[in-house]
Amino acid sequence: MLASFAALAFLAQSAFAQLTVSPLTIRTGEASHAFTVEIADTAEEIRDGLMFRESLAPEAGMLFDFGEVRPASMWMKNTLIPLDMLFMDTEGQVIAIARNAVPGSLRSLGPGVPVRAVLEIRGGRAKELGITPGDTVEHPIFQPSRG
Repeated sequence: MLASFAALAFLAQSAFAQLTVSPLTIRTGEASHAFTVEIADTAEEIRDGLMFRESLAPEAGMLFDFGEVRPASMWMKNTLIPLDMLFMDTEGQVIAIARNAVPGSLRSLGPGVPVRAVLEIRGGRAKELGITPGDTVEHPIFQPSRG
């Protein structure tokens, strides 16, 4: 059984190596915080997320690009590290944050309103950097409002 789990974890880690990596900036008032994120934009990548990861660098994360505005419900199944989840609208504005999500939890986390994307970063980083709802995530998937 342990060998099966180890093999599954190895396969999951191998899949992550194939994700697109991209720079991303979070603007908090006068400050800006640079991250390098992996992009999860297929159903499989979104489903697997950061499962089986044993660590996450302070300036790393995963951006879940839903491709459209839709309800978002995240969980921590098979996730080994605590995460902060930032839920964003079409312009990259943070509308809600789930802080220090519990590793392995099956509890559904979401803002209760449709979102365009979710950014997962290491648990506690949002507090450390002063990230709050209303701050802005800058990345090419977000389109500024026109008008």
